[in-house]
Amino acid sequence: MKFQLKYQPFGERSILIVWPAKIDTTILNDVLNFKHKIEIELTSKFISINNAYNSILITYSIEPLVLDEEIERLKSLYNSLGKIEKRTSRLWKLPVCYDASFGMDLKGMSQEKNLSVETIIKRHSQPKYTIYFIGFLPGFLYLGGLDKTLFTPRKATPRLKIEKGAVGIGGEQTGVYPSASPGGWNIIGNSPIDFFNVLQNPPCFAKAGDVIQFYPISLEEHENIKTLVEAGVYQIESEVVND
Repeated sequence: MKFQLKYQPFGERSILIVWPAKIDTTILNDVLNFKHKIEIELTSKFISINNAYNSILITYSIEPLVLDEEIERLKSLYNSLGKIEKRTSRLWKLPVCYDASFGMDLKGMSQEKNLSVETIIKRHSQPKYTIYFIGFLPGFLYLGGLDKTLFTPRKATPRLKIEKGAVGIGGEQTGVYPSASPGGWNIIGNSPIDFFNVLQNPPCFAKAGDVIQFYPISLEEHENIKTLVEAGVYQIESEVVND
């Protein structure tokens, strides 16, 4: 399936390619397929190539960049794409402690939605979430697949500090803060693992197209895993899956 894409200059040395504005796995697969093709065909031309939910941003190393010519080249490259290639991806199983000491907004969400805390935890940990891209903070995974009953608006006044590993819900999304930072999401738990480590290659264990599933752990299990992570010996449970 081919989409009607928009190609537009983004500064003097970048081009933004845009798909229809919705979170959709078919669009994600097309984005990643085209991105892979660009990486192969234009590898010597760009400094960076990054994707979001429905876009690719290419920043070029060549100068001067004739934008109109490069846009036509990209259009031709997209039109030459065959069927979406099968990609090997991984399902990552990530521990989350939903204890009230971490889930500071669980009680409020429970009251607002007329759902028990246990139901919220179950509905949050059951889905398999697709990773669309990584951004905002290094290692922050943008996930699709949150149960609609858990959609919750971001807080009107963000907190000045959210702890590393905090699991939150903001609007129609859920995610994990990979490091301490300000944030306006509703915090429902904490994961003790590292989502970004500059000493590892790659620094983030997951990539766009991979799948995440959370599983509940106790406070004691959280502390035990955290100790293993700090010692550098914890292995995240995962398995190979195919599209």
